[in-house]
Amino acid sequence: MNESTLRRALLVIAILGLAIGIGAWRTGLGPLEANTIWTVATLPVVAALAISILRDFWIGRFGVDAIALVSMSAALLLGQPLAAVVVAIMYAGGTVLEDFARGRAERNLKALTDRSPRVAHRTSTRGTETISVEHVAVGDELLVRAGELLPVDGILLDASASLDESAVSGEPLPERRSAGDMLHSGTVNAGETFNMRASALAEQSTYAAIVRMVAAAQTAKSPFIRMADRFALFLLPFTLLVSGVAWYVSGDPIRALAVLVVATPCPLILAAPVAFIGGVSRAARAGILMKGGTALEALAQVRTAIFDKTGTLTIGGAELIEIEAAPGRDANHLLQLLASLEQASHHVLADSVVRAARGRQLMLSHPHDVSEHRGAGLKGRVENMSIAAGSRALVLADQPLPGWAKSGEEKYRDNPVLRVFVAVGGELAGIFTFGDALRVDARDTIGKLRKAGIKRVIMLTGDDGVAAERISRLLALDVVVADATPAEKVAAVEAEKAQAPTMMVGDGINDAPALAAATVGVAMGARGATGSSEAADVIVLTDRLQPVADAVRIARRTRSIALQSIIAGLALSGLAMIAAAMGQITPVAGALLQEGIDVAVILNALRTLGDGHLRRA
Repeated sequence: MNESTLRRALLVIAILGLAIGIGAWRTGLGPLEANTIWTVATLPVVAALAISILRDFWIGRFGVDAIALVSMSAALLLGQPLAAVVVAIMYAGGTVLEDFARGRAERNLKALTDRSPRVAHRTSTRGTETISVEHVAVGDELLVRAGELLPVDGILLDASASLDESAVSGEPLPERRSAGDMLHSGTVNAGETFNMRASALAEQSTYAAIVRMVAAAQTAKSPFIRMADRFALFLLPFTLLVSGVAWYVSGDPIRALAVLVVATPCPLILAAPVAFIGGVSRAARAGILMKGGTALEALAQVRTAIFDKTGTLTIGGAELIEIEAAPGRDANHLLQLLASLEQASHHVLADSVVRAARGRQLMLSHPHDVSEHRGAGLKGRVENMSIAAGSRALVLADQPLPGWAKSGEEKYRDNPVLRVFVAVGGELAGIFTFGDALRVDARDTIGKLRKAGIKRVIMLTGDDGVAAERISRLLALDVVVADATPAEKVAAVEAEKAQAPTMMVGDGINDAPALAAATVGVAMGARGATGSSEAADVIVLTDRLQPVADAVRIARRTRSIALQSIIAGLALSGLAMIAAAMGQITPVAGALLQEGIDVAVILNALRTLGDGHLRRA
């Protein structure tokens, strides 16, 4: 019989004992028989609790459940078996309520582990075979049918796929992915069958990391919870002192018993763990993995936020920033022509151009007579028009810029961007500017962090000062540190940490030392940056910055609710102890009152599972 079943059985025995004893009293069997029944119903709870306390004591722990043991034992010795059985019901009921609360808080985390990928369909020249996910090797081509879980991380081979990523990233709507995009294990194929190439083993894939972190979240104790455990130990001698004084002053041992009954510190021993598990669970639903209550508590106290630039505040790569179209030209048509031509190129920009066109739902044409001028650009024909795309020298030769293009040239003169000139029929038709673009939610995220109590926001990057200052001006950051090596990043983080609790947010392997050095390391793990993810305390699974602000808000709300539950619960218990010492509360009434306090405290702690003021961007 496991502990949860035993607790429910003890609760049933105590409730039945109370009911049968009341029935015996009402049918005239007399108080002696009723007292015997209530005593018998209490003894199993007393015995189980005594064994539990001895077992904990043997391994070096001493729990405050001893107060419940003392109160039940004292009630039996003082000839108050009705009070004893009511306390037994309250204690056993509290443990069952704790099981329910923990189960409710852990349900979302357990749902993640229960749906781990089990099998994969490997394709080869011999056909398709179904294998265990543990047998997938890097480089294997896999078939993913409609409605199936992706077994491992990989690269999409087909032109497109629709994926339900809600279990991993928290995104409620299916996401469209294109050929070459990174796919994550544990997501669901929400469209037609597609092919992918495995890029990681099962145990190294996204979903396996989630499962490991879920296990850590369920077993780790935060410093806040450990502090609550230590503080709770002082309640036993304090309770015995108060009950002894009440007995001495009044001469009535029943008053001492009433004090013991209302003093069980369930608000302290239950509220904090339930609240923190709930907070970790709430974060997981939003695509944020926290490595236990320790990470959540530390995140709740940060005052300084440090961000890497490339791939964190910015998209990280050559993305389309702006299209300057000649008078009379349509920007979307120019993008359609350029993307059609770039389909024949292997240049690093080709994927960005094609992806931008598909993002605008543009239909691409097949290019003809394409010639590639290495390092300079492309020439070819699209829709029976001659197209040239590339450097200014390739497209314009020694011709001057037309007037409409001069303002853009001046605008980007000192910026680290790539300018692609596009001519149609020998005439300059447009200029495309590519660069490491700012994330669309970066400004909003910084603003929400400041509202959440972050006092200082810093950008720490290995990029040059010009690129860093451009991003800083857009975000109104407090400090910019550029041209930083990994060692200099660590030194900068440690210097800030010495002033205030500090959060470091990064995505690359080179950020891992700085993430580990910070009070809290937050990794942008959507692109599979396993080095930074292993070093981090918190991992954001979606490729957005907004969850960083969500994580801070969840953490602060969770810690606030835990504190509310503990302070309110102990205050109510303290008032009840005073009332009991003054003879205003009987032992039976005290047990009922204490159970009401416990229920209120646990229900309040379970609020961490909800959104509160959190809203998805």
